[in-house]
Amino acid sequence: MPLPAPVTQAILPSSLPMGPSPVRTLTLPPRRRLVDSRPAWFDPGGRGTEAAMRIARVETLRADAGWRLFSFLKVTTDDGLVGWSEYNESFGSAGLSSVIEALTPLIIGRDPTRWEEVTAWLQVMTRQSRGGLNQQAIAAIENALLDIAARARGIPVAALFGGPIRERIPLYWSHFATYRVRNAAHVGVPPIRSRADVARHAAEVKDRGFRALKTNIMVPGPDGHLMQYSPGFGRHAGWPELNWDNRLIAELKAHLRSIRDAVGPDMGIHLDTNFHFRTEGFQRVAEAVAPFCLTWLEIDTHDPAALASIRRMAPCPVASCETLHGRREFRPFLEHYAMDVGIVDVVWNGLGESMKIASLCDVYEVNCAPHNFYGNLCTAISAQFSACIPNFRVMEIDIDSVSWRDEFTPPPVIEDGALVLPSGPGWGVEVNEAAIRARSPK
Repeated sequence: MPLPAPVTQAILPSSLPMGPSPVRTLTLPPRRRLVDSRPAWFDPGGRGTEAAMRIARVETLRADAGWRLFSFLKVTTDDGLVGWSEYNESFGSAGLSSVIEALTPLIIGRDPTRWEEVTAWLQVMTRQSRGGLNQQAIAAIENALLDIAARARGIPVAALFGGPIRERIPLYWSHFATYRVRNAAHVGVPPIRSRADVARHAAEVKDRGFRALKTNIMVPGPDGHLMQYSPGFGRHAGWPELNWDNRLIAELKAHLRSIRDAVGPDMGIHLDTNFHFRTEGFQRVAEAVAPFCLTWLEIDTHDPAALASIRRMAPCPVASCETLHGRREFRPFLEHYAMDVGIVDVVWNGLGESMKIASLCDVYEVNCAPHNFYGNLCTAISAQFSACIPNFRVMEIDIDSVSWRDEFTPPPVIEDGALVLPSGPGWGVEVNEAAIRARSPK
Protein backbone atom coordinates (compact mmCIF):
# COMPACT_ATOMS: atom_id res chain seq x y z
CA MET A 1 0.00 0.00 0.00
CA PRO A 2 1.49 3.42 -0.89
CA LEU A 3 2.23 5.76 1.99
CA PRO A 4 0.06 8.89 2.39
CA ALA A 5 1.43 12.13 1.03
CA PRO A 6 3.71 14.12 3.33
CA VAL A 7 2.26 16.96 5.39
CA THR A 8 3.96 20.33 5.02
CA GLN A 9 4.37 22.56 8.05
CA ALA A 10 5.60 26.09 8.39
CA ILE A 11 7.37 28.20 10.96
CA LEU A 12 6.28 31.81 10.85
CA PRO A 13 8.97 33.99 12.47
CA SER A 14 7.61 36.90 14.49
CA SER A 15 10.00 39.21 12.67
CA LEU A 16 8.11 38.68 9.39
CA PRO A 17 5.08 40.85 8.55
CA MET A 18 1.75 39.56 9.72
CA GLY A 19 -0.74 38.39 7.09
CA PRO A 20 0.49 37.04 3.75
CA SER A 21 4.18 36.45 4.10
CA PRO A 22 6.94 34.10 3.03
CA VAL A 23 7.33 31.04 5.24
CA ARG A 24 10.13 28.67 6.00
CA THR A 25 8.87 25.15 5.39
CA LEU A 26 9.81 21.76 6.68
CA THR A 27 8.32 18.45 5.66
CA LEU A 28 6.51 16.38 8.24
CA PRO A 29 6.80 12.71 7.21
CA PRO A 30 3.60 10.67 7.00
CA ARG A 31 2.40 8.79 10.05
CA ARG A 32 4.08 5.45 10.34
CA ARG A 33 5.50 3.25 13.04
CA LEU A 34 9.26 3.45 13.34
CA VAL A 35 10.77 0.16 12.20
CA ASP A 36 14.35 -0.57 13.19
CA SER A 37 16.36 -2.75 15.53
CA ARG A 38 15.75 -0.61 18.63
CA PRO A 39 13.46 -1.95 21.38
CA ALA A 40 9.80 -1.02 21.12
CA TRP A 41 9.93 1.25 24.15
CA PHE A 42 12.68 3.42 22.64
CA ASP A 43 10.75 6.37 21.23
CA PRO A 44 12.71 9.62 21.71
CA GLY A 45 10.59 12.73 21.61
CA GLY A 46 7.28 10.91 21.51
CA ARG A 47 6.97 10.18 17.78
CA GLY A 48 4.72 7.32 18.83
CA THR A 49 2.55 5.01 16.79
CA GLU A 50 0.43 5.46 13.73
CA ALA A 51 -2.55 6.56 15.84
CA ALA A 52 -0.85 9.44 17.67
CA MET A 53 -1.44 13.04 16.67
CA ARG A 54 1.68 15.00 15.90
CA ILE A 55 2.88 18.59 16.00
CA ALA A 56 2.69 19.97 12.48
CA ARG A 57 2.98 23.74 12.71
CA VAL A 58 4.38 26.31 15.12
CA GLU A 59 3.82 30.06 14.88
CA THR A 60 4.91 33.03 16.99
CA LEU A 61 2.69 36.10 16.97
CA ARG A 62 3.09 39.48 18.60
CA ALA A 63 0.59 42.23 19.32
CA ASP A 64 0.96 45.87 20.27
CA ALA A 65 0.07 46.47 23.92
CA GLY A 66 0.98 50.12 24.36
CA TRP A 67 4.20 50.28 26.35
CA ARG A 68 4.88 46.58 25.79
CA LEU A 69 4.13 43.59 23.57
CA PHE A 70 1.88 40.61 24.09
CA SER A 71 3.53 37.56 22.51
CA PHE A 72 1.71 34.34 21.64
CA LEU A 73 2.67 30.84 20.57
CA LYS A 74 0.30 28.81 18.41
CA VAL A 75 0.94 25.09 17.96
CA THR A 76 -1.19 23.14 15.47
CA THR A 77 -1.34 19.36 15.16
CA ASP A 78 -1.77 17.34 11.98
CA ASP A 79 -5.37 16.75 13.14
CA GLY A 80 -5.98 20.50 13.17
CA LEU A 81 -6.13 20.82 16.96
CA VAL A 82 -4.60 24.09 18.20
CA GLY A 83 -2.90 24.91 21.48
CA TRP A 84 -1.94 28.39 22.65
CA SER A 85 0.40 29.95 25.16
CA GLU A 86 1.50 33.49 25.92
CA TYR A 87 5.04 34.55 26.72
CA ASN A 88 6.88 37.74 27.60
CA GLU A 89 9.34 39.41 25.27
CA SER A 90 9.13 42.96 26.61
CA PHE A 91 11.17 42.91 29.82
CA GLY A 92 14.63 41.37 29.68
CA SER A 93 13.68 38.65 27.21
CA ALA A 94 14.38 40.23 23.82
CA GLY A 95 14.87 37.59 21.15
CA LEU A 96 12.72 34.95 22.82
CA SER A 97 10.63 34.43 19.68
CA SER A 98 13.80 33.58 17.77
CA VAL A 99 14.77 31.01 20.40
CA ILE A 100 11.33 29.38 20.16
CA GLU A 101 11.69 29.26 16.38
CA ALA A 102 15.16 27.71 16.70
CA LEU A 103 13.77 24.93 18.93
CA THR A 104 10.80 24.26 16.68
CA PRO A 105 12.49 21.64 14.43
CA LEU A 106 13.12 19.56 17.56
CA ILE A 107 9.39 19.16 18.22
CA ILE A 108 7.90 18.85 14.75
CA GLY A 109 6.41 15.37 14.34
CA ARG A 110 6.20 14.63 18.06
CA ASP A 111 3.11 13.75 20.05
CA PRO A 112 1.91 16.92 21.85
CA THR A 113 -0.06 14.93 24.43
CA ARG A 114 3.26 13.54 25.69
CA TRP A 115 4.25 17.03 26.76
CA GLU A 116 6.42 15.86 29.65
CA GLU A 117 8.56 13.84 27.27
CA VAL A 118 8.80 16.68 24.76
CA THR A 119 9.86 19.06 27.52
CA ALA A 120 12.48 16.61 28.77
CA TRP A 121 13.77 16.26 25.21
CA LEU A 122 14.14 20.03 24.86
CA GLN A 123 15.90 20.23 28.23
CA VAL A 124 18.39 17.62 27.05
CA MET A 125 19.02 19.44 23.80
CA THR A 126 19.69 22.75 25.61
CA ARG A 127 21.46 21.31 28.65
CA GLN A 128 24.77 23.09 28.01
CA SER A 129 23.00 26.45 28.16
CA ARG A 130 20.06 25.79 30.46
CA GLY A 131 17.88 28.47 31.98
CA GLY A 132 17.39 31.96 30.61
CA LEU A 133 15.81 32.31 27.19
CA ASN A 134 16.12 28.58 26.50
CA GLN A 135 13.99 27.78 29.54
CA GLN A 136 11.44 30.48 28.71
CA ALA A 137 11.14 29.11 25.18
CA ILE A 138 10.66 25.57 26.50
CA ALA A 139 8.03 26.87 28.91
CA ALA A 140 6.08 28.55 26.11
CA ILE A 141 6.14 25.30 24.13
CA GLU A 142 5.16 23.23 27.17
CA ASN A 143 2.21 25.47 27.95
CA ALA A 144 0.91 25.30 24.38
CA LEU A 145 1.20 21.50 24.44
CA LEU A 146 -0.71 21.34 27.72
CA ASP A 147 -3.51 23.30 26.07
CA ILE A 148 -3.58 20.71 23.27
CA ALA A 149 -3.42 17.75 25.66
CA ALA A 150 -6.37 19.05 27.67
CA ARG A 151 -8.43 20.04 24.63
CA ALA A 152 -7.88 16.62 23.09
CA ARG A 153 -9.61 15.16 26.15
CA GLY A 154 -12.22 17.93 26.44
CA ILE A 155 -11.05 18.91 29.94
CA PRO A 156 -9.42 21.94 31.61
CA VAL A 157 -5.66 21.84 32.05
CA ALA A 158 -6.18 21.67 35.82
CA ALA A 159 -7.76 18.24 35.39
CA LEU A 160 -4.48 16.91 33.96
CA PHE A 161 -2.96 17.60 37.39
CA GLY A 162 -5.76 16.19 39.52
CA GLY A 163 -7.37 19.55 40.16
CA PRO A 164 -8.86 21.90 40.79
CA ILE A 165 -8.61 22.26 44.54
CA ARG A 166 -10.30 25.69 44.41
CA GLU A 167 -12.45 27.38 41.79
CA ARG A 168 -12.24 30.93 43.13
CA ILE A 169 -8.75 32.41 43.14
CA PRO A 170 -8.07 35.36 45.51
CA LEU A 171 -6.35 38.19 43.64
CA TYR A 172 -4.30 41.27 44.33
CA TRP A 173 -4.27 44.33 42.07
CA SER A 174 -0.67 44.55 40.89
CA HIS A 175 1.34 47.61 39.86
CA PHE A 176 -1.05 49.88 41.70
CA ALA A 177 -0.03 53.48 40.96
CA THR A 178 2.92 52.28 38.86
CA TYR A 179 1.18 52.13 35.49
CA ARG A 180 -0.87 55.24 36.23
CA VAL A 181 2.33 57.15 36.97
CA ARG A 182 4.19 55.86 33.90
CA ASN A 183 1.57 54.86 31.34
CA ALA A 184 -1.69 56.66 32.13
CA ALA A 185 -2.27 57.65 28.49
CA HIS A 186 -2.10 54.00 27.40
CA VAL A 187 -4.32 52.86 30.27
CA GLY A 188 -6.85 55.60 29.58
CA VAL A 189 -7.07 57.00 33.11
CA PRO A 190 -6.04 60.29 34.71
CA PRO A 191 -2.35 60.22 35.64
CA ILE A 192 -1.14 59.93 39.21
CA ARG A 193 1.09 62.91 39.96
CA SER A 194 0.86 63.46 43.71
CA ARG A 195 0.35 61.65 47.02
CA ALA A 196 -3.25 62.91 46.99
CA ASP A 197 -3.74 61.20 43.64
CA VAL A 198 -2.32 57.99 45.10
CA ALA A 199 -4.86 58.08 47.93
CA ARG A 200 -7.75 58.74 45.57
CA HIS A 201 -6.81 55.90 43.23
CA ALA A 202 -6.21 53.53 46.17
CA ALA A 203 -9.80 54.06 47.24
CA GLU A 204 -10.85 52.86 43.78
CA VAL A 205 -9.10 49.52 44.38
CA LYS A 206 -11.13 49.01 47.54
CA ASP A 207 -14.37 50.17 45.90
CA ARG A 208 -13.93 47.61 43.12
CA GLY A 209 -13.88 44.76 45.62
CA PHE A 210 -10.19 43.93 45.77
CA ARG A 211 -8.79 42.98 49.14
CA ALA A 212 -5.12 43.50 48.35
CA LEU A 213 -2.87 45.57 46.12
CA LYS A 214 0.80 45.70 45.25
CA THR A 215 2.74 48.87 44.65
CA ASN A 216 6.27 50.03 43.93
CA ILE A 217 8.35 52.86 45.37
CA MET A 218 7.24 56.28 44.08
CA VAL A 219 9.34 59.43 44.48
CA PRO A 220 9.01 63.00 43.16
CA GLY A 221 10.68 63.45 39.78
CA PRO A 222 12.48 66.53 38.44
CA ASP A 223 9.13 68.13 37.57
CA GLY A 224 7.70 67.43 41.02
CA HIS A 225 5.37 64.72 39.72
CA LEU A 226 5.66 61.21 41.09
CA MET A 227 7.80 58.69 39.24
CA GLN A 228 8.71 55.07 39.88
CA TYR A 229 12.03 54.52 41.65
CA SER A 230 13.71 51.73 39.69
CA PRO A 231 17.52 51.98 39.52
CA GLY A 232 17.78 48.19 39.50
CA PHE A 233 16.35 48.29 35.98
CA GLY A 234 18.40 51.30 34.91
CA ARG A 235 15.38 53.62 34.80
CA HIS A 236 16.39 55.98 37.60
CA ALA A 237 19.50 57.62 38.97
CA GLY A 238 21.15 55.39 41.53
CA TRP A 239 22.46 52.55 39.42
CA PRO A 240 24.75 50.65 39.49
CA GLU A 241 25.47 51.42 43.16
CA LEU A 242 21.86 50.84 44.37
CA ASN A 243 22.44 52.83 47.56
CA TRP A 244 19.72 54.11 49.87
CA ASP A 245 19.47 57.42 51.70
CA ASN A 246 17.19 58.96 54.32
CA ARG A 247 15.26 61.06 51.79
CA LEU A 248 14.39 57.96 49.79
CA ILE A 249 13.20 56.15 52.91
CA ALA A 250 11.06 59.15 53.84
CA GLU A 251 9.44 59.14 50.39
CA LEU A 252 8.74 55.42 50.71
CA LYS A 253 7.02 55.97 54.04
CA ALA A 254 4.96 58.82 52.60
CA HIS A 255 3.83 56.62 49.71
CA LEU A 256 2.77 53.77 51.97
CA ARG A 257 1.07 56.15 54.38
CA SER A 258 -1.04 57.66 51.59
CA ILE A 259 -2.22 54.18 50.61
CA ARG A 260 -2.86 52.84 54.12
CA ASP A 261 -4.83 55.92 55.15
CA ALA A 262 -6.99 55.61 52.02
CA VAL A 263 -7.79 51.89 52.21
CA GLY A 264 -7.92 51.30 55.95
CA PRO A 265 -6.37 48.57 58.10
CA ASP A 266 -7.92 45.53 56.41
CA MET A 267 -6.61 45.97 52.87
CA GLY A 268 -3.55 43.89 52.08
CA ILE A 269 -0.57 45.93 50.87
CA HIS A 270 2.37 44.30 49.09
CA LEU A 271 5.50 46.33 48.39
CA ASP A 272 7.64 45.25 45.44
CA THR A 273 11.23 46.51 45.66
CA ASN A 274 12.53 44.37 42.77
CA PHE A 275 16.34 44.57 42.41
CA HIS A 276 16.53 48.21 43.48
CA PHE A 277 18.83 47.82 46.50
CA ARG A 278 21.64 45.72 47.82
CA THR A 279 21.30 43.81 51.08
CA GLU A 280 21.99 46.87 53.24
CA GLY A 281 19.26 48.86 51.49
CA PHE A 282 16.72 46.05 51.66
CA GLN A 283 17.33 45.79 55.39
CA ARG A 284 16.74 49.52 55.80
CA VAL A 285 13.52 49.27 53.77
CA ALA A 286 12.37 46.35 55.93
CA GLU A 287 12.80 48.48 59.04
CA ALA A 288 10.93 51.38 57.45
CA VAL A 289 7.80 49.45 56.49
CA ALA A 290 7.04 48.16 59.99
CA PRO A 291 4.23 50.66 60.77
CA PHE A 292 2.23 49.76 57.65
CA CYS A 293 1.43 46.08 58.32
CA LEU A 294 2.41 44.83 54.87
CA THR A 295 1.13 41.51 53.56
CA TRP A 296 4.61 41.00 52.19
CA LEU A 297 7.81 42.76 51.26
CA GLU A 298 8.89 41.55 47.82
CA ILE A 299 12.62 41.38 47.13
CA ASP A 300 14.66 40.14 44.19
CA THR A 301 18.22 39.04 44.82
CA HIS A 302 20.48 36.30 43.50
CA ASP A 303 21.91 35.51 46.95
CA PRO A 304 19.78 33.20 49.14
CA ALA A 305 21.91 33.84 52.24
CA ALA A 306 21.47 37.59 51.85
CA LEU A 307 17.72 37.18 51.48
CA ALA A 308 17.61 34.96 54.56
CA SER A 309 19.37 37.66 56.58
CA ILE A 310 16.73 40.18 55.49
CA ARG A 311 13.89 37.82 56.30
CA ARG A 312 15.19 37.24 59.83
CA MET A 313 14.89 40.94 60.68
CA ALA A 314 11.88 41.89 58.53
CA PRO A 315 8.66 42.84 60.39
CA CYS A 316 6.49 41.21 57.72
CA PRO A 317 6.60 38.17 55.42
CA VAL A 318 9.15 38.21 52.60
CA ALA A 319 8.27 37.08 49.07
CA SER A 320 10.81 36.35 46.37
CA CYS A 321 12.05 34.19 43.48
CA GLU A 322 9.89 35.47 40.61
CA THR A 323 12.97 35.63 38.35
CA LEU A 324 14.11 32.05 38.95
CA HIS A 325 13.98 29.15 36.51
CA GLY A 326 13.23 25.64 37.73
CA ARG A 327 13.52 23.69 40.96
CA ARG A 328 17.30 23.78 40.94
CA GLU A 329 17.30 27.57 41.23
CA PHE A 330 14.59 27.54 43.92
CA ARG A 331 16.28 24.89 46.04
CA PRO A 332 19.05 27.02 47.66
CA PHE A 333 16.52 29.69 48.64
CA LEU A 334 14.37 27.05 50.30
CA GLU A 335 17.36 25.42 52.00
CA HIS A 336 18.30 28.83 53.46
CA TYR A 337 14.68 29.42 54.57
CA ALA A 338 15.01 32.71 52.74
CA MET A 339 11.37 33.55 52.00
CA ASP A 340 7.86 33.11 53.31
CA VAL A 341 6.21 33.13 49.88
CA GLY A 342 7.76 31.67 46.73
CA ILE A 343 6.75 33.60 43.63
CA VAL A 344 6.61 31.29 40.61
CA ASP A 345 6.50 32.57 37.04
CA VAL A 346 4.39 29.99 35.21
CA VAL A 347 5.12 31.68 31.88
CA TRP A 348 8.88 31.37 32.38
CA ASN A 349 8.85 27.88 33.90
CA GLY A 350 5.92 26.16 32.22
CA LEU A 351 2.99 24.82 34.21
CA GLY A 352 4.49 21.35 34.56
CA GLU A 353 7.73 22.63 36.07
CA SER A 354 5.81 25.19 38.15
CA MET A 355 3.79 22.41 39.74
CA LYS A 356 7.05 20.69 40.69
CA ILE A 357 8.42 23.94 42.13
CA ALA A 358 5.27 24.33 44.22
CA SER A 359 5.61 20.75 45.45
CA LEU A 360 9.21 21.45 46.49
CA CYS A 361 8.12 24.63 48.28
CA ASP A 362 5.45 22.64 50.11
CA VAL A 363 8.16 20.44 51.62
CA TYR A 364 9.61 23.58 53.24
CA GLU A 365 6.20 24.88 54.40
CA VAL A 366 6.32 27.72 51.87
CA ASN A 367 3.22 28.87 50.01
CA CYS A 368 3.39 30.00 46.38
CA ALA A 369 1.98 32.88 44.38
CA PRO A 370 2.14 33.10 40.58
CA HIS A 371 4.02 35.96 38.93
CA ASN A 372 1.42 37.27 36.51
CA PHE A 373 1.76 40.74 35.02
CA TYR A 374 0.95 39.79 31.44
CA GLY A 375 -2.14 39.46 29.25
CA ASN A 376 -5.40 37.61 29.71
CA LEU A 377 -4.12 34.28 28.38
CA CYS A 378 -1.30 34.31 30.93
CA THR A 379 -3.88 35.08 33.59
CA ALA A 380 -5.83 31.99 32.52
CA ILE A 381 -2.64 29.90 32.64
CA SER A 382 -1.70 31.19 36.11
CA ALA A 383 -5.26 30.56 37.28
CA GLN A 384 -4.95 26.85 36.43
CA PHE A 385 -1.74 26.73 38.48
CA SER A 386 -3.37 28.58 41.38
CA ALA A 387 -6.34 26.22 41.30
CA CYS A 388 -4.23 23.06 41.53
CA ILE A 389 -1.56 23.60 44.18
CA PRO A 390 -2.38 23.03 47.87
CA ASN A 391 0.15 25.61 49.09
CA PHE A 392 -1.41 28.61 47.35
CA ARG A 393 -1.12 32.15 48.76
CA VAL A 394 -2.69 34.68 46.35
CA MET A 395 -2.61 35.45 42.63
CA GLU A 396 -1.24 38.56 40.96
CA ILE A 397 -3.20 40.35 38.23
CA ASP A 398 -2.67 43.55 36.27
CA ILE A 399 -5.93 45.47 36.07
CA ASP A 400 -4.52 48.47 34.22
CA SER A 401 -3.72 47.82 30.56
CA VAL A 402 -4.52 49.01 27.06
CA SER A 403 -8.19 49.17 26.17
CA TRP A 404 -7.84 46.51 23.46
CA ARG A 405 -6.29 43.79 25.66
CA ASP A 406 -9.63 41.99 25.88
CA GLU A 407 -9.80 41.70 22.08
CA PHE A 408 -7.10 39.01 22.13
CA THR A 409 -8.51 36.80 24.87
CA PRO A 410 -11.67 37.29 26.95
CA PRO A 411 -11.09 39.00 30.30
CA PRO A 412 -11.23 36.90 33.46
CA VAL A 413 -14.41 36.87 35.49
CA ILE A 414 -13.68 38.62 38.79
CA GLU A 415 -16.14 38.57 41.68
CA ASP A 416 -15.49 40.08 45.08
CA GLY A 417 -11.75 40.27 44.47
CA ALA A 418 -11.45 36.66 43.28
CA LEU A 419 -11.04 35.14 39.82
CA VAL A 420 -13.67 32.59 38.86
CA LEU A 421 -11.82 29.64 37.34
CA PRO A 422 -12.95 29.06 33.74
CA SER A 423 -14.38 25.60 33.16
CA GLY A 424 -13.82 25.22 29.43
CA PRO A 425 -11.26 22.86 27.86
CA GLY A 426 -7.57 23.72 27.84
CA TRP A 427 -6.88 27.06 29.44
CA GLY A 428 -10.63 27.66 29.45
CA VAL A 429 -10.47 30.66 27.11
CA GLU A 430 -10.43 31.11 23.34
CA VAL A 431 -7.79 33.18 21.57
CA ASN A 432 -8.85 35.63 18.85
CA GLU A 433 -6.05 35.15 16.34
CA ALA A 434 -7.48 37.70 13.91
CA ALA A 435 -7.41 40.39 16.60
CA ILE A 436 -3.78 39.59 17.41
CA ARG A 437 -2.78 39.87 13.76
CA ALA A 438 -4.74 43.11 13.40
CA ARG A 439 -2.70 44.65 16.24
CA SER A 440 0.75 43.70 14.96
CA PRO A 441 3.50 45.91 16.44
CA LYS A 442 4.04 49.22 14.68
